[in-house]
Amino acid sequence: MNKTILALLGAIAAALASPALAEVDYGAQLKEGDAVLRNFRFSDGRTLPALKMHYGTLGTPRRDSAGRIVNAVMVLHGTGGSGRQFLAPHFAQELYGPGQPLDIRRYYVILPDNIGHGRSSKPSDGLRMRFPNYNYADMVEAQRQLLERLGVKRLRLLMGTSMGCMHGFVWGMGHAERVQAMMPMACLPVRIAGHNRMWRKAAIDGIRSDPAWQGGNYTQQPVQGLRTAVSLLQLVGFAPLYLQKAYPNPKAADAYIIERITGDIPRRDANDLIYQLAASFDYDPSAALERIRVPMTWVNSSDDYINPAEYGIAEKAAARLPDARYVLVRATDDTRGHSTHTWAKFWKDELVALLRRTETR
Repeated sequence: MNKTILALLGAIAAALASPALAEVDYGAQLKEGDAVLRNFRFSDGRTLPALKMHYGTLGTPRRDSAGRIVNAVMVLHGTGGSGRQFLAPHFAQELYGPGQPLDIRRYYVILPDNIGHGRSSKPSDGLRMRFPNYNYADMVEAQRQLLERLGVKRLRLLMGTSMGCMHGFVWGMGHAERVQAMMPMACLPVRIAGHNRMWRKAAIDGIRSDPAWQGGNYTQQPVQGLRTAVSLLQLVGFAPLYLQKAYPNPKAADAYIIERITGDIPRRDANDLIYQLAASFDYDPSAALERIRVPMTWVNSSDDYINPAEYGIAEKAAARLPDARYVLVRATDDTRGHSTHTWAKFWKDELVALLRRTETR
């Protein structure tokens, strides 16, 4: 065998041994900042002299001939999350790279931390249970003001997962003219009631019933109360089919749930979690769906225990939306239940189609 053939075979072997695409560190590219919203008025009538909205951005704003930013994409996180969750490989590596649906050479991606979350203003900053009782309308108004600070008058795309999905419907009711296209994922546009309210209330009451909570004036986290709340959060977010395959024996299953709960507790603040869960209690866009004229692709998953497909609610709601495509991702032993919303491989083709059909709107 001559040297040329050997060299060629070596090159092929090296290529096969290397990953097809190197993983990009989008965290290193994230530009972070704080917008301080002065005298922010909440729905409960209270006002904060300074409400901090933390955010991160990827990419660069692009402007039209009138100076308007035309390529802004805002992605909204779920309950207890933050904008940085959208840097996870199963989201970011599928969407932000060259030629991908949200290629950051083309789009200006905005990842806010919502009120009560991440590095934005929240009860644990010092006010504890004296913090204003914010709701989803307050959170959306803060997002709107943040976009104003960033010079964004209209979003090319609004994406949202779980709580962020519900925020999308609030945006559609009140600020449809500011959104060119919308992709809500993993929610229902109805009042939080039934099972969905029950587990939230049980988690809140679990914290409040721990004597260590002390009416919110604890000096150390009420760990037993948090354990109750976190256990519920973990269970409702799980994907049964995936877990049955991944943890098929008692030892593996026990180890996994213990790891998830014990790893989650230190990341939580009890008062923050109470507020995060309670913020959903007056959400209900169901009476105004016909007013939401933003073109959208709405994605739910059939193994979502928080928003069960068997309700039949989504299909009826989608029929009332003037310009919506409803997609139900069918459960497999690879889908992730409620969290399918951040595993882009399951729905990114739908995102591509949505961007294509709204390009000239």
